[in-house]
Amino acid sequence: MNQVTYLAPVERPSMDADQIETLCADLGPHAAEDVVCRAMEELAQRLCHIQEIAVHGPRKDLHKGLRALSAIAEQIGMNGLSSVARDVINCVELGDVIAEAATLARLARTGEKSLTSMWDHNDLMG
Repeated sequence: MNQVTYLAPVERPSMDADQIETLCADLGPHAAEDVVCRAMEELAQRLCHIQEIAVHGPRKDLHKGLRALSAIAEQIGMNGLSSVARDVINCVELGDVIAEAATLARLARTGEKSLTSMWDHNDLMG
């Protein structure tokens, strides 16, 4: 029983290209690009901040940060990231620290993949 199995989960970001098209139609391509870029920067900062809060607290700030992250992600079509943030909220509310740790790790993976995917497909704006 000295064998250890390492898991290497891979996240595939769930993106809603229609949301980007709606932003472009409503705001114009340049303003939509500006909104998406600012949102991506905010998401990156919030993801880091959430990981810090998860370790050092306070708990109410974790809940608040996750709600904001979910809303921002949804605004720019990052539905998968938004969904995982809501999953973490559910774990926090249930007080399930094991599930919370697992979903926080998934949030970090999904966030990284979502931001990278959006950055790599920046031609969605035009």
